[in-house]
Amino acid sequence: MDILAFIPSPSKGEYDLFGVPLRGYAFCIIIGVFVGVWLGGRRWIARGGRAGTVADIAVWAVPFGLVGGRLYHVITDNDLYFAEGKNWVDAFKIWEGGLGIWGAIALGALGAWIGCRRRGIPLPAWADAVAPGIAVAQALGRFGNWFNQELYGKATDVPWALKIDAAHSPNGVAGTFHPTFLYESLWCLGVAALVIWADRRFKLGHGRAFALYVAAYCVGRGWIEYMRVDDVQLNDVLGLRFNVWTSIVVFLLAVVYIVVSAKVRPGREEIVEPDPEGEPSGSGDAESGPESESAEGAGAEKVDMAKAEDAEVADGEADDEAKDEAGSAKKA
Repeated sequence: MDILAFIPSPSKGEYDLFGVPLRGYAFCIIIGVFVGVWLGGRRWIARGGRAGTVADIAVWAVPFGLVGGRLYHVITDNDLYFAEGKNWVDAFKIWEGGLGIWGAIALGALGAWIGCRRRGIPLPAWADAVAPGIAVAQALGRFGNWFNQELYGKATDVPWALKIDAAHSPNGVAGTFHPTFLYESLWCLGVAALVIWADRRFKLGHGRAFALYVAAYCVGRGWIEYMRVDDVQLNDVLGLRFNVWTSIVVFLLAVVYIVVSAKVRPGREEIVEPDPEGEPSGSGDAESGPESESAEGAGAEKVDMAKAEDAEVADGEADDEAKDEAGSAKKA
């Protein structure tokens, strides 16, 4: 009996769902976004934030991230769209695959900053809360590459090799290759677990949990990118792919941020998020103005008056008891 010795690829990337075409790539991205927002929301509430805040800010971050990811891919893979014989219109067909994580993070952060400004909350705290969710979203989104038969590595015959059709093979011949999409997916799940553990253990704050996610992801992306043989990125630079160099630079920046931030702003910030009426909630460092000082003074005055009244009542009761005792003595 033959034993399956490879991972089969889907025969097609688009399926019909009740008459509506659904691409596997888009479906994986959507599922990843929903799960990432859900996990980020739970962590945000645990840190003192309000329910729904992560989703509200994601409305800004996700579209910006998709545009940034596509721009990065088109710029670094420009030969796929602007070389001789190519159709530049294909650059807009995002549903066919092609998102660069670095562009998605960069413009996604811009969208998140806008959303955070509108809600009056600190971006670093929000980023710390959603960091593991982003890693999980990437892990799920990478299966979209499986549907498109892309993001695979060198040829191999290991039992978990990925079967690639001739139409998607680099040499036009069907074969089995390293499933680098699966390697990256599993790595991202490990990164999410690492960030959650480190955040609980060391109480990371001021963007350090997000920086840890970035650094840990870069380590995996570096060696995974080095294995790829499908159509990828710009020409090699000094013997390394462009994405490998990007991973090295971003990793160093993330580590420097963690070290410097820990010295400049140690500990974890207290999240103060305004409620619908605009009043701060939680234990934030709200500044006290003249009105709050007057209110505090009035409250103190009321407390003093109440204490004086209690003292007078107590003295009166003491006098009455003394008079009663004196009357009882005379009768005796």
